[in-house]
Amino acid sequence: MAQIPSRQQILDWVAEHPESSAKRDIAKAFGIKGAERIELKRLLKELEAEGLLERRKRHYHDADRLPPISVVQILHPDAQGDLFAKPMEWQGEGLQPRILFVARKGDPAVAPGERILARLAEVQGEDHQYEARLIRRIGHTPHKIVGIFRKDGDGGRILPIEKGSDKEWRVPPNSLFGAQDGELVEAEQSGPKGRMGLPIARIVERLGDPSAPRSVSLIAIHQHGIPDDFPDAVIHAADAARPLGMKGREDLRDVPLVTIDPADARDHDDAVAATIEEDGGAIVWVAIADVAAYVQPGSPIDREARHRGNSSYFPDRVVPMLPDVLSGDLCSLHEGVDRPVIAVRLHLDAQGNKLSHTFHRGMMRSLASLSYEQAQAAADGNPDEVTASYLDYVIKPLWHAYALLKAARERRQPLDLDLPERRIELTPDGRVKSVNFRERYDAHKLIEEMMVLANVAAAEELIARRRPLLFRVHEEPSLAKIDALREVAQASGFTLPKGQVLQTSQLNRLLSQAEGTDFDELINVTTLRSMTQAYYAPEGLGHFGLALRNYAHFTSPIRRYADLIVHRGLISAHGWGKDGLSHEDVETLSETAQHISETERRSMAAERDTTDRYLAAYLSDRVGADFAGRISGVQRFGAFVKLDETGADGLLPIREIGNEYFIYDADQQTLMGSETGLEIAVGQRVTVRLREAAPVTGGLMLELIELEGKSLAIGPRGRRKGGPRKMSVQSRLKEVQRAKKRKRIRIQK
Repeated sequence: MAQIPSRQQILDWVAEHPESSAKRDIAKAFGIKGAERIELKRLLKELEAEGLLERRKRHYHDADRLPPISVVQILHPDAQGDLFAKPMEWQGEGLQPRILFVARKGDPAVAPGERILARLAEVQGEDHQYEARLIRRIGHTPHKIVGIFRKDGDGGRILPIEKGSDKEWRVPPNSLFGAQDGELVEAEQSGPKGRMGLPIARIVERLGDPSAPRSVSLIAIHQHGIPDDFPDAVIHAADAARPLGMKGREDLRDVPLVTIDPADARDHDDAVAATIEEDGGAIVWVAIADVAAYVQPGSPIDREARHRGNSSYFPDRVVPMLPDVLSGDLCSLHEGVDRPVIAVRLHLDAQGNKLSHTFHRGMMRSLASLSYEQAQAAADGNPDEVTASYLDYVIKPLWHAYALLKAARERRQPLDLDLPERRIELTPDGRVKSVNFRERYDAHKLIEEMMVLANVAAAEELIARRRPLLFRVHEEPSLAKIDALREVAQASGFTLPKGQVLQTSQLNRLLSQAEGTDFDELINVTTLRSMTQAYYAPEGLGHFGLALRNYAHFTSPIRRYADLIVHRGLISAHGWGKDGLSHEDVETLSETAQHISETERRSMAAERDTTDRYLAAYLSDRVGADFAGRISGVQRFGAFVKLDETGADGLLPIREIGNEYFIYDADQQTLMGSETGLEIAVGQRVTVRLREAAPVTGGLMLELIELEGKSLAIGPRGRRKGGPRKMSVQSRLKEVQRAKKRKRIRIQK
């Protein structure tokens, strides 16, 4: 009778014979026959249950070793240009092993993010554990899935975390990655629909408890595919960076530059100074961190910065474009520290017109890191200990220059929307402490105007020198959207001229008409929705919202890759060094513009989703409470309400409006009850009751209590009694457009 092998003997044998690890192979190797195979089967199941072996079809392999044939994903090159890869099927308990990709002569080129089927060989005495050779290319990373894992007897399911989504994925038992029931997981779709009608997915990462406060932004980061870990090569390159000296730079340390930022700012990439001219004009200095000096074209840091496109900001964390040693230290314009900058000196006349500008590559030393509140208090005559000594030669000249720029702005008439910004304050453990609207000071507007002026100067400088650059483009809104805005304006009792070339000054007159009326927020929101989305492009097509012919982003290279490209253009244009625009930068300018426009939208969506989830968590303790708000959107399935107190958006399903048929007017964005005539329209004031708050999805479900100040009681047959007597904006709109043919869609509860 053969002796049953020990657990360690089985593990050692499987590791040495990965291609012959079926149960019959193991039995044959140890001479096990007959009834003894039952004991072997039990032992193998124990090892599998403990995660020491993984079963693939009829074969076993050591979970802490990679199989000789594996799918791996190519990573970005390191500082030496070597390509490493990460295993896609790692099931071990420790850190993922490092895999060096070794290309053979004649192999096709592989790109970062691409997946390949590779033959792996273990190596000893190196800083990597495996070497991979290409068998065949598979493709790029599939779409990521982030959801809640629910375990069952046959693997499990992944439930969605997106609001309104009911899509689920089936996870086979061999694709669980050790996930526990209720965990937040990241997965990838690995196959078409399975036998239960659900698409098949495999879990690739466990993200922890979805209800934990710190999971809120983590969900959005993974859901939108925002890179939040820097490759080792990028970290090593950043750690090797050292402060730069004066070589090749002008000494600007006597210019009284200060930074003015939010009190909780994580980095400082712009500083300002001003002096008053005898004729009433001003000299304005805007100094920007010289990030290009640290981020060389084609370097690992540069490739990763372009890959990210921009920084992403969340209430509890920032996902930076650059490693913290650069963004938070060497490139940040800290108080009292020498920092390399690219600065622009701007000469304004007494009317605020820019007479001239010059660019300089220099070294500055910030006098002070001021908050908006500090600077504003000093300008209002209430300086603190810090600002008191700077009042006469820093604060007053800056506010003089701002008065000039404000006058020039009023003549230019950029779009003047009044949309308050929310500020979510968290407790130390990551829970929502309060939700407030940020105050807008003149200090905010001062910095904005000076940044706009510097951005215009950068665009004009590169155009004049015939150098390539990335423009910030904001095209005019479409005629259809302006017609829709005009109709809402007419129905509200306001006017928006027709038959003219649209200018921002016309929209500002409309906004001014609505200011202080019941329709103020409606007109602001509708005007915003009529605008196109800004983007980056190698061609200057104008910036409609700012009423500017040429505009580029120059002032935030720590957090935007577009600004870094503009800095390199200025370096090349002035012959300041070899760290200007590379040939590859110029050749790929169009691709870069499209890529960073997409990463910007990705960050905006992730930041918006995170805010929604935090607000839902904040309101989850107040389910059943009543809130005042305004209808912000209408769809076939119901209406969206923006709550006054927090600015949160909630859904008012048709079932919570009334038990009758509703007619949906897509043109006018209304729902009308077929029996009561109850009309739901954008802009109406409402009182709603919070029925459900789901922090994981960020969803709020509401019930309608009052519409335009009128209580909507339920009648004896479960139908709303009557409707508001006050004519809504959309009712007036229907009279204005009575002759128009409109399509109506009947919506059932």
